[in-house]
Amino acid sequence: MLIVEIFNYFNYRILQYLFIALEGEDMFVSIAYAQSAGGGGGGFDPLQLLPLVLIFVVFYFLLIRPQQKKAKAHREMVSQVKRGDKILTGGGIYGKVIKVIDEHSVQVEISDGVKVHVARPTITTVVDRGDVNTNNNNNDKAQSKQSSEK
Repeated sequence: MLIVEIFNYFNYRILQYLFIALEGEDMFVSIAYAQSAGGGGGGFDPLQLLPLVLIFVVFYFLLIRPQQKKAKAHREMVSQVKRGDKILTGGGIYGKVIKVIDEHSVQVEISDGVKVHVARPTITTVVDRGDVNTNNNNNDKAQSKQSSEK
């Protein structure tokens, strides 16, 4: 209890000295005056929305619209897949379409006698004929050998 009384006494004395020292001076606190009434109304200004609208327009033309075009082209490409097309799936598997099952899936042969069902949206591209075959690599090697022998 004694310590608390001493602490309160010193706090009281310190505050007294501060108020005496600051009498008549506005050292820490400035006086706030009210504004005059002639400063214009608080109405709605449509120009405040202009930056937000401009940002949306830029995002639409740079991000949203190209993505929509790309998605539409992919949907069209996937809907036109037919038997005999060579495709590349999203997992990186090349294969040949053996059978179109329905609008959601196709049967793909990825190797001799290995057939899998693939969901159409996972088809990333329809590959040109000959790009999937390993014979192209052999033909390229044979052509490079022939050119080096000449």
